[in-house]
Amino acid sequence: MACFTVPLAEAIVTTTVEKVLKRKDNPFSAKIGWLNKMLWGGSALLAFEHVWHGEVVPFFPFLTAVKEGETAEMLHEMGTSGVAMAVLVTAVWLVMVAVTSRIEKRRNDKTDNVAVAAGGLA
Repeated sequence: MACFTVPLAEAIVTTTVEKVLKRKDNPFSAKIGWLNKMLWGGSALLAFEHVWHGEVVPFFPFLTAVKEGETAEMLHEMGTSGVAMAVLVTAVWLVMVAVTSRIEKRRNDKTDNVAVAAGGLA
């Protein structure tokens, strides 16, 4: 019904964080950008799916659950499915960040070792 709104809300927050980090020339903003793309894309696909099934309509109140008096059920779905999806996407992103950080560290270590070896030869 409205589970896509939870990752959408997270996407709005992380987009704001990314914009602030970009202004400060923080290299971490690129990695936050990955999370944004995952959240915005997933939310868009879920919203499309809900439109396809007639759960989201282009007129007020937009969510058919609200119109049909199923607000409690909708909030329950948002609290369970929506939060679970947002947490899962964020967890996958954290794994991506950890893996890329480790790869970057190895690359930097190899570069440092080559620089030390080259300096030792001279």
